Amino acid sequence: MKTVFHHTISILLAVLVLLSTVSWTVDKHFCMGRVMDISLFVDAEECGMEVAMAAMEDKVMENHCCDDESFTFTGQDDLKLSLYDLEIEHQDFLVAFTYSYLNLFVPVDKLPVPNEKYPPPLLVKDITVLDQVFLI
Repeated sequence: MKTVFHHTISILLAVLVLLSTVSWTVDKHFCMGRVMDISLFVDAEECGMEVAMAAMEDKVMENHCCDDESFTFTGQDDLKLSLYDLEIEHQDFLVAFTYSYLNLFVPVDKLPVPNEKYPPPLLVKDITVLDQVFLI
């Protein structure tokens, strides 16, 4: 279960990096105020109004009902960060946090036992018989 979770998070982070670094261009074609086509990365298809206007062969009439709108989301360019790009306070915090985080995962058999040198108390009477607590 842990490996499946680890692989899923790795794939999601890789997709996040990919989507944040790619530039996205969205193109829209409006005809009479209504959106006729939306496309990513390429030009939107026209509604055919220009062809109809050309077929009428009227130079006076211009096409005022159609409009194209395009906007671009620029991606992130510089992804290579260095530890030296950070200020000294941030470097100190990062080193201290990493050291304390990695020390959380010390194996249990290496942890000190605080009451190792003290003997257990002497049992004078059997407490389970006195309290009449029996396992069935």
